[in-house]
Order: sequence, then structure tokens, then C-alpha cells
Amino acid sequence: MAWIERTITDYLVKTINTFPAVLITGPRQVGKSSLLQTVVESYDYITFDNPLLLQQAKEDPVLFFMNHSEKMILDEIQYAPELFPYMKIKIDEMRLAALKGNRSEQCLFLLSGSQAYHLMQNVSESLAGRLAILPLQGISYREQKNVKCALPFVPNDDYLSVRKKESLDTSNLWSIIHGGSMPGLVASHEDWETFYSSYVMTYIERDVNQLTKISDQGDFMRFMAAVAARSGELLNYDSIAKDTGVSATTVKRWIQILESSGLILQLYPYHNNHLKRMIKTPKLFFMDTGLMAWLTRWLTPETIQHGAKAGQFFETWVVSEIVKSFLNAGKSVRDLYYYRDADQREIDLVMEVGRTVYPIEIKMTGKPDKKMAQAFQLLEPISKAGDLDLGDGAIINQYPHLMFLDKGLRAIPVGYL
Repeated sequence: MAWIERTITDYLVKTINTFPAVLITGPRQVGKSSLLQTVVESYDYITFDNPLLLQQAKEDPVLFFMNHSEKMILDEIQYAPELFPYMKIKIDEMRLAALKGNRSEQCLFLLSGSQAYHLMQNVSESLAGRLAILPLQGISYREQKNVKCALPFVPNDDYLSVRKKESLDTSNLWSIIHGGSMPGLVASHEDWETFYSSYVMTYIERDVNQLTKISDQGDFMRFMAAVAARSGELLNYDSIAKDTGVSATTVKRWIQILESSGLILQLYPYHNNHLKRMIKTPKLFFMDTGLMAWLTRWLTPETIQHGAKAGQFFETWVVSEIVKSFLNAGKSVRDLYYYRDADQREIDLVMEVGRTVYPIEIKMTGKPDKKMAQAFQLLEPISKAGDLDLGDGAIINQYPHLMFLDKGLRAIPVGYL
């Protein structure tokens, strides 16, 4: 398997030099432990997939730490929450010794885990103020193509001038969308069908069952397929429940599991006191279009490209790539939204960066038109009120060249993501 350089590496190294503990969270098999082992050399690597090490960590944490070096990579840390209080003690002892000796603090623990919610409960109790948390997703399109730009996608002059130097040919876009972003597929020749079949079964058997007991794995599989089929749509618990055959309450709990596992993103509606009445329902997006395709039985790039769900796959992929660009730059995605008012007028993505708001439409077309951005005017009251500036709008599309469609409105090729 070929190694693909991860964009987040520089930010991770900076964080390791700043915090005594670093946790990388994200879906199963997105390369968390491989990344940690690549950026450091002198750390003892322990995986809690090893039942003997897991048993010792849970039953005798003191002995566990005695048997390993001071600096450790702890993989799948969610299986051994008993270690968190002892990690706090180790960090506080190190900090005190560094203070007395007038030395710099060290990073003692590099952690990885695939259950963010479960981990956060333990972190908040034990390692608050001592731990940096970095979410990681699958391989980005930039990473696949070895693009060096590590900036988050923002449709302004600064970003576009940098990305123009490394804009991407997207002739194989539908193969990228169908193939997904898992390193095991991107960097090797594993069979797509076999990989995702095994991935889902392992995910349900290990991650899901640790959070909630599933009496029928078929129910959860149908649930995942129902959610995947609605990627890019408003979240409707009752509709998913009807397709799955479970209650809406169960669907709500299972949605939280998918989100805490990093498999989906909930994009919340943009709110501002100067805008008209808006809906409050989030939109959900699958973060890996390969998994989305496998669950919904779109088995080839060609069937996706020419099928009824092509626009849905395209929008999902674009949103996931934008999210990755923010995470890989060490930025939060809390300022990414969509807009939809009570009259069903919608803007696909609203991005608030600093004091500037950028409206974005995502269109599969190769013929962008300024009419596609008519809804952008709905955000003008924000600028008129003086609260925020309204930045240039963008239509992300498949036309190969960057161009202005109107004053303050660009058509941006998808290869600029």
C-alpha cells in the first residue's frame, strides 16, 4: 500500500509540540493510527485490538503504565476509559517536573479513537485542558492528487489565487466519488465490494454494539442504507423509521451514533436576526461517498454519473471535501451552514469566516448561470444591518475554468476544492 501524505500533518505536529496529549478522532479505518506512527518515532505503540493489553489496561492501569515507556500512542482508546484518570496524573506530574526544572512540557500521549461522543464523556471528566482533539476524515481529493495547499476552502481572492496554481483535472471525478475516501481503497487495489461489506459488518459488530445493543444487525444495515439514500436532504426521523422498520426514537438515537462515529455530518440552518423566518431542521450528509454508494447499491461510477442520484452524490462529495479542507487545516466546521426559509428558498452552503458570510451553490452542471444564485440576495439584510459583510458568492460546478458570472459572483470549478 502506497503512503499518501496527509494534509493535517503540519497542524498535528504543531499541536503535539503544544499539548501534553492529543486525540485524533474519526471513522474507522481513515488512517488515524498510521498518521500518528508516521509523525513520531520514539513513542511506544499500543493497540487495544490486542485483548491481552486491553485486559491489563482495564484491570490494572498502574501495571499497564509500568510496562510501557513514558510516551505512548494508544490506539482505539475508547475501549480502555479506565486509563484516563491515570493519564491525568502522569500529565500533571510531568508538568510539575517541567516547571521545577525550567524545562519545556512534553506530549506524553497520542490517542486515536473512532467514537467521539463516548470519548468526550471520559475526556471532559479527566483530561479537560490537557488534551487537543483533532477530527480526521478519509483521504481528500487534494491528498489523492498530492496538492500541497493546506488552506480551508473559502471562495475569496486569497484562496482562489493559491488553488489556481494547483487546480485539478476532474476527468475521473465519478471514479473518485464512487471509490470513496478510505485509505485502504485509495492507496491499494482492494476489492471495493469486499472492503465496504467488511467495513460495515465490523463497524456494527464493534463500534455500534459498544454504544448500544443491536438485537437485529439487519435493522441497523437498513437504517444506514436509508440514511445514505437521504444524504443532502433534510433530516426526517419518521421517514427513515418507515423505511427501516423501527421507531423514530430509535432512529434519532442511531443518527447520534453515526454522527459520533464520524460517518455523517449534520449541517444546521443559518440563523441571523435580520433574516426572514427559517426552518430549524438540519440536513445530513454522508462523509464517504464510496460507503454511500455501497449502501444504496450504486455499484459503478457510470451508474452514479448517469443515474437519478447524480446530483445528490455530487453535492455530498463537494460538502465532504470542503469539510475535510477545514479539518485538515485545524479549523472547526461549526461555521458551515445551509439556508432555507419558510418559502422553500434555499442556499446549499453558507460559510461564515470571521465577519464575512459567503453563499455557495453546488451544481453538477458544466454550464453555470447567474440565475442559479438568485437566492443569494436573501442574505443581503445581514450586510445592510452592518452586522457582517457579504462576501462574493460562488457556484461550484463542473465547468473547467474559474470565471465571474456577475459582480460578486464566481463560477468555481470543482477542481478548486
